[in-house]
Amino acid sequence: MGFLDRVQAAMEKNNSLLCVGLDPSPERFPASIRTMEKPVFAFNKAIIDATADLVCCYKPQAAYYHACGAEDQLAMTIDYIRTQYPAIPVILDSKRGDIGSTASQYAIEAFERYQADAVTVNPYMGIDTIEPFSSYADKGTVVLCRTSNPGAAAIQNLSVQQANGESAMLYEVIARMCQEQWNENNNILLVVGATNPAELKRIREITGDMTFLVPGLGTQGGDVEATVNNGLNSQGKGIIVNSSRGIIYASGGDDFAQAARNAAIELRDQVNFYR
Repeated sequence: MGFLDRVQAAMEKNNSLLCVGLDPSPERFPASIRTMEKPVFAFNKAIIDATADLVCCYKPQAAYYHACGAEDQLAMTIDYIRTQYPAIPVILDSKRGDIGSTASQYAIEAFERYQADAVTVNPYMGIDTIEPFSSYADKGTVVLCRTSNPGAAAIQNLSVQQANGESAMLYEVIARMCQEQWNENNNILLVVGATNPAELKRIREITGDMTFLVPGLGTQGGDVEATVNNGLNSQGKGIIVNSSRGIIYASGGDDFAQAARNAAIELRDQVNFYR
């Protein structure tokens, strides 16, 4: 099965559009976890075991592992999901963006070293950045389009004159290129933030039934109802709704895993309510 097929299957099995972001900061772990030999993996394992029946994806953010020298625990985390919960795909959030042989090495890192099912990619360098990832036909390439951060509009909402003389915002150009030119293997997704519902609606109009990874709910303040209403495709799916800190740090105590489960149930059910 390709990545999108696996996502669809997980959505149906767990009745969920929720993705839990695994962004571990050891200083926020309970003391009982910080003293363990592999604290990042222990924390992640507890979160995964508590939420695996509630999600359609997991999304470890690579920077959190690189920053504390825990690349081995990133590999352990992905391997644990693959072996214990093989129906749940893993998106490696590394936002790679380079060209040629360098991009190919980043693709090898994501898909062969870490065995991730998808990876986030920055499209600034064009197809030369995208193709080394999207050429893995059974993997997903998740392209930044209209992101959830406050400063995104300064670049992504710039007006761009196209070859036909018409103007469009840069995020619209990226969305159309991904849909019409770059998606030969039907394995490209877009990152579209929940904090920008008007742009989310516009990108859905441009791309039809493409699948979006939607960050920005939870701590970033995105609105669930607006996200669902503007993001769903014609099949009533098409959005992978991500929450990271709002779930994994729902409690700072030893009950963190149960608190994460409760927060995941709440967000999953909120999303399903508006479907």
